[in-house]
Amino acid sequence: MRGDTGNYRELFLGGAPLMDTRAPIEFRKGAFPGAVNLPLMSDAERQKVGTCYKQQGQEAAIALGHRLVSGAVKAERVAAWADFARAHPDGYLYCFRGGLRSQIAQAWLKAEAGIDYPRVAGGYKALRGFLLETLDRAVAECRYTVLGGMTGTGKTDVLRRLDHGLDMEHHAHHRGSSFGKHATGQPAQIDFENRLAIDILKKRAAGCHGFVVEDESQSIGGCSVPVGLFQGMQRYPVVWLEDSLENRVRRILRDYVVDLRAEFVALHGEETGSALFAQRLRQSLDNIARRLGGERHKRLAAIMDAALAEQARGGGVEPHREWIQALLAEYYDPMYVYQRQSKAARIVFAGDQDAVVAYLRRQCQA
Repeated sequence: MRGDTGNYRELFLGGAPLMDTRAPIEFRKGAFPGAVNLPLMSDAERQKVGTCYKQQGQEAAIALGHRLVSGAVKAERVAAWADFARAHPDGYLYCFRGGLRSQIAQAWLKAEAGIDYPRVAGGYKALRGFLLETLDRAVAECRYTVLGGMTGTGKTDVLRRLDHGLDMEHHAHHRGSSFGKHATGQPAQIDFENRLAIDILKKRAAGCHGFVVEDESQSIGGCSVPVGLFQGMQRYPVVWLEDSLENRVRRILRDYVVDLRAEFVALHGEETGSALFAQRLRQSLDNIARRLGGERHKRLAAIMDAALAEQARGGGVEPHREWIQALLAEYYDPMYVYQRQSKAARIVFAGDQDAVVAYLRRQCQA
């Protein structure tokens, strides 16, 4: 029999299957990648037990919990735990602090299903604390380079070519701009931080001593870059990625029109997906209407509407190039020109994708 563990590093490095016995509301607020929520108590049951604990103490609360989770309810939950344990014999279970709930689940699994299943000492709180410490230590101990460049130069593509690239937009499930939402929503802030920390942990274990991060604002959609890392990004050296306007337009067309529409269609079917995609694109433009100014927004919206209508008729996407190019020239590029000027003293290299990738790989080996 495997024993309980407090080796959080090995749990995350090995990708151990994790059974989370917290209530669903706790799980939604923050969890770990791949963890499965098989709660001891439902949200309503947990609330009743919590109220009882405050009013009558621990003994009464435990007794109430056993009454609420008994009979067929208990049998159903134990069966779900047993199914998980059999499917994942190398896994572990945990609750919030590694205390009563996970101990009960462990005991019931043994008594009712004959399964010895280990738990995580300290539970979710200890695992989460370990990942926060991982983030803090990485900021304090590692070198960082910030990857900047105009909109559409393919900074994410560069990060994906680097063993030491940290793709925060991937972890935040957002492309990091006003048009950056995907067809599905973003993770909770805690989930974003956990994913980023595990990525860092694995890359450091593989020998990375420095990382490349994209030049993000403090918020990537609804997710915030960890404070220490964001503060560091204001002083780290910068590598500036360059590309032609034609290539940038082509890349934005791929990401924000072709691929985004495909996401919506895959989720909702052709007709509904196409309509939701068009709605999302118009809303993204509307979100920056005040910064564009009324006349410019109206002009770009008309171009976008015509492009969407043409796409709906025949599937062609070429008309979208017009509003993309205008938005770059009139809105995004002037902002990035200013940003480059403000970062000029920190820029240590500039070039196209292949040149930048080669430079950053050399830096990683130095």
